[in-house]
Amino acid sequence: MIRDVAVTGIGLVTPAGVGADATWRGVCSGRSFAVAGDPVLAGLPVDFSCRVGDFDADDHLPRRTARRTDTFIHFALAAAQEATVDAGLTPGAAEPTRIGVVLGVGSNSLLEYGRVLRHLRNAEHHLVSPFALPRSVPSMAAGEVAAHLDCRGPNFTVSSACSSGGQAIGIARDLIRSGTCDVVLAGGAESGRSPLSAISFARLGALSTRGHDPAGASRPFDRDRDGLVLSEGAAVLVLERPGHARARGAALHGVVAGYGASADAYHPVHPHPDGRGLGQAIGTALADARMTPADIDHVTAHATSTPAGDLAEARALTQVFDAAPPPVTALKSSLGHAMGAASAIQVACALLALRHQAIPPTVNLDHQDDAVGLDVVREVPRPARLRTVLSPAYGFGGANTALVLRVP
Repeated sequence: MIRDVAVTGIGLVTPAGVGADATWRGVCSGRSFAVAGDPVLAGLPVDFSCRVGDFDADDHLPRRTARRTDTFIHFALAAAQEATVDAGLTPGAAEPTRIGVVLGVGSNSLLEYGRVLRHLRNAEHHLVSPFALPRSVPSMAAGEVAAHLDCRGPNFTVSSACSSGGQAIGIARDLIRSGTCDVVLAGGAESGRSPLSAISFARLGALSTRGHDPAGASRPFDRDRDGLVLSEGAAVLVLERPGHARARGAALHGVVAGYGASADAYHPVHPHPDGRGLGQAIGTALADARMTPADIDHVTAHATSTPAGDLAEARALTQVFDAAPPPVTALKSSLGHAMGAASAIQVACALLALRHQAIPPTVNLDHQDDAVGLDVVREVPRPARLRTVLSPAYGFGGANTALVLRVP
């Protein structure tokens, strides 16, 4: 059986910019992309977010497709197109029936639901778009990617809250390892900016209330963290059977060496305080990669900037690494929390860290929480000799995942 699966393409759409290079420059810049005055959140107690700015769907897909599909689908298509170009996956480079698509989506189009509900409330049935349902169904992102790029293999959508994108990459890896596919486009897409999301997270006490300082709102592992910042975006990777990639002369960005998943079986929205579920997923991923904790050079943390979540993750890491974890970074301090896309964006940035041999900084870490016993990189990128990176994630419902990546 194939053990390691190659990554031959990376595509990214984030608040730092469109494209992998723009995102890498953004996360290395030491700035937050959160801004006030989000028109989607106008009039709400929290009206700031991290949003994809310079993005025109017409630049990435046919106008008709752009009009009938939702924003999270636009992001998925743009990221998938970049990833396939990066991989050199031109028509004929792989048998279409052996190309799969697996994408993670957390809550799909809450904005579309809001529009439909307003029309129903006002008895404006005739104003409901005939595309309202297909525009908002989570599986349509993977479906549209498959249709536009002629991927006729297995087509799945994973929805495990904020771990969705990572789960999708792990499942895609298994499709290749089992021999079902030669190539899989995998990752996550989300447009999490909506009044419903903002109010719901605020009522849960999970959303930062730093409206006076949006750029300083997301502060993972900081003693003054008070919640997450809504974001959006997509990350798509081209995963490939190594022999298939070599046969067509494709360059390898990295290797997915290990994958683990688990459930906290504890609470609908809070992680287990001791991080046991996440620690279990990390242990499984390490065993799958045939590595020990000492083999890991860097951790791209999930760290959402919530008081309970960051502490549970820190505890999981200190337990797994026997109180001496490798250098850690938390990219949501810069990019915000893109929900179902978040863990896929983490993985893509982990691969870019391997490429550039550098660890991006965690923004807004002014006073590290004394209970967080981690070496968190801050202020500026840290050059490092990186051969392996761990990318853990967790989400509502206690869904945990972990991926181990290494240089080719």
